[in-house]
Amino acid sequence: MGYYIAVDIGGTQMRAACIPCEKISPLIAKRISTQGLNATPEERLVELITTIWPEDQPVAAIGVAVAGWLDAYTGVIIEAPNIPGWGKLPLRQHLEDIFHVPVALGNDANLAALGEWRFGAGIGHHHLIYITVSTGIGGGVIMDDRMVLGVRGMAAELGHVTILPDGPMCSCGQRGHLEALASGPSIARWAQEELTKGKPSILPVGSPLTAKDVAIAAGQGDELAKAALARSGSYLGLALANYLHIFNPSIVIIGGGVSKSGPLLFEPMKAALHQYVMSPEYLDNLTLTTAALGDDVCLMGALALACALVPQHASIT
Repeated sequence: MGYYIAVDIGGTQMRAACIPCEKISPLIAKRISTQGLNATPEERLVELITTIWPEDQPVAAIGVAVAGWLDAYTGVIIEAPNIPGWGKLPLRQHLEDIFHVPVALGNDANLAALGEWRFGAGIGHHHLIYITVSTGIGGGVIMDDRMVLGVRGMAAELGHVTILPDGPMCSCGQRGHLEALASGPSIARWAQEELTKGKPSILPVGSPLTAKDVAIAAGQGDELAKAALARSGSYLGLALANYLHIFNPSIVIIGGGVSKSGPLLFEPMKAALHQYVMSPEYLDNLTLTTAALGDDVCLMGALALACALVPQHASIT
């Protein structure tokens, strides 16, 4: 008996859920803004966890998903670009000192992979790749039922592989990464550039665009918008071929807002995957699907991480 606390921290909002050990449905869940005028993000985090702390049973462990780079072994946040002051922050130790229970931290994309593997579309698979295509592109890898972390816990940065040398600038400061070519902002940016060249489209000229705008226009048959999604899908397919060669998974799960664009994204992605994979054997019995957990994917990954801290559930990661 008892509870787990699962936390998902983003640059804009943080969420926490109190979940009974024998269930996966939250007993109490709450969302607040990450930053406020009168408290630091870590103070707001402690307050958030405190407000959902159960009174009738003990908390077994806390799992935390963080949008940023961190050392999963030491629990130190190396850098969270969208949270001021969160650099070289020993957050795990900070939370353990306050709440006196085991705490584990993980990168949000890695934990999204863990959540889908344990509770979502990846159930029953032992070798899994998860990619989220949204404002950025992140990912996570499960191999032999274990999350791939690397020596510092910073492995599986699937959005930061170089696809096009000297290509567009990525948010990380390097050029030609998958994120710079296939993320939501890159889709909108390319469409906007084509509009300024005089390409015909129902998309408005001179107004800021989003990937959602492009997807809506593509659904209405706009050729420029369809080309923008196809371009993104083709780069994703090229990247996927590389990932198949390296990891040889049985399932690839695509999540994030851009994944909701449907066949206009996925068909070019599949075509590129078939073009660039070096052997059709990599595609034999491969499942290519969308994520099942929606906005709760990182919370569920944080739950899986918390479960792993409890001896009887230690095999889950």
